[in-house]
Amino acid sequence: MKWFGKIFNIGSSRGRGGGRHLQQPVEENMVWPAPAKSLDDCARSRKEEEDLDHAIALSLGENFKRPTGYRWRTGTDEDYAKALQDRMFSSAHPPYAPVPFYTRGYGTCGGCNQEILYGNCLGVGHNYFHPDCFRCHSCRYPITEREFSLSGKHPYHKTCFKELTHPKCEVCHQYIPINAAGLIEYRCHPYWNQKYCPSHEYDNTARCCSCERLESRDERYYRLEDGRILCFECMESAITDTGECQPLYHAIRDYYEGMNMKIDQQVPMLLVGREALNEAIVGEKNGFHHLPETRGLCLSEEQTVTSVYRWPKIGGHRLIGMRSQAQRLPRKCEVTAILVLYGLPRLLTGAILAHELMHAWLRLKGYQNLSPEVEEGICQVLSYMWLDAEVMSCARTMSSTSAAASSSSYSSSSKKGVKSHVENKLGEFFMNQIANDSSPAYGGGFRAANEAVNKYGLRCTLEHIRLTGHFPL
Repeated sequence: MKWFGKIFNIGSSRGRGGGRHLQQPVEENMVWPAPAKSLDDCARSRKEEEDLDHAIALSLGENFKRPTGYRWRTGTDEDYAKALQDRMFSSAHPPYAPVPFYTRGYGTCGGCNQEILYGNCLGVGHNYFHPDCFRCHSCRYPITEREFSLSGKHPYHKTCFKELTHPKCEVCHQYIPINAAGLIEYRCHPYWNQKYCPSHEYDNTARCCSCERLESRDERYYRLEDGRILCFECMESAITDTGECQPLYHAIRDYYEGMNMKIDQQVPMLLVGREALNEAIVGEKNGFHHLPETRGLCLSEEQTVTSVYRWPKIGGHRLIGMRSQAQRLPRKCEVTAILVLYGLPRLLTGAILAHELMHAWLRLKGYQNLSPEVEEGICQVLSYMWLDAEVMSCARTMSSTSAAASSSSYSSSSKKGVKSHVENKLGEFFMNQIANDSSPAYGGGFRAANEAVNKYGLRCTLEHIRLTGHFPL
């Protein structure tokens, strides 16, 4: 009986959705040549011929029952052919080495870079892969679906590709929805790069009153008693009562004295809540206040102010048990007191103090009738200079620390004498806020004042303001 040849043809298939489709190339004429005739052929029993014919018929019948189109081929055909080969090359038949089962002309595998010698392979564009080598470039698991995504030369599961390329909201952690125009539209904080759905600007999502970051759905910020909200990083170095703020206040006064701008008067400094600060603003006749919320005030009028004098306790995610007292502030000079909101991070509290102390210095030194752009602008310059000195000193401290030191050493609160990397990043953010403020008085005034100070120096700029009421050109 003559030997047989089998031809397997597997065409490409197309999916209905987007993405690419796998193609299996045609396996060409995979045969074994028949051995030469021998005397034993004549002696072969009819029973053996019938068994062999029956086995061949079963093999071909199973093959034709399989559906056409894309499928993963198993080793059934090869295993069955090997069984037949073992039967035919039994002791009753002479030994014969067949030509290896192979696929011709497909070169090397695009996954393992090994030559494709035999078995099944997958065609993707101009590349071919062993089935197990066709893997997702992200999760590294084999791609067995009919559809997949291709980025450059790298294949991906469709879900993995969406995970990599479709942005997720950092507030609700869902994929950012597509708008009516079919585009992915989202909001992004200009400094922190926090991406979020546009709807979170209008759905009462909480925002930190210090750094402006939105509260994520899987975390809960701290609630202050006056309604403000503080994130974890800002809470790490928050100053929450007047007594705790006194060392920082005196350090900034020393900073002024180091620049030959000593403030001779002992101006009281109080930390207050939002309501007390707003009441003080109403009672103040002069001054220009930052919108949407004022966080500090240099008082010139005699008032009674309620100050925070005891650190509130943390209960859950709220600051509770705040102790306050009413304090009469008599007018003994041009400056009555400096007020600052409680609960803000150390560097932001210090920046506000530096700003308000400059207001005090100008009034005590006789600078009068200045425009908001000039007065607020030069006060913002002093605030920026103090922040820059703090941030730079922290950077120098970190760079001088040995590489062997544990990074956890920087996680301590600055209230214990060590500024953390997180706090330093906040300082850079507050400097960025000052530099990019859009208001005419605070933003435009700062940029004009900063340009004059950089060109002529602080002393010459202040002298020119005293004489003319304007910045030098």
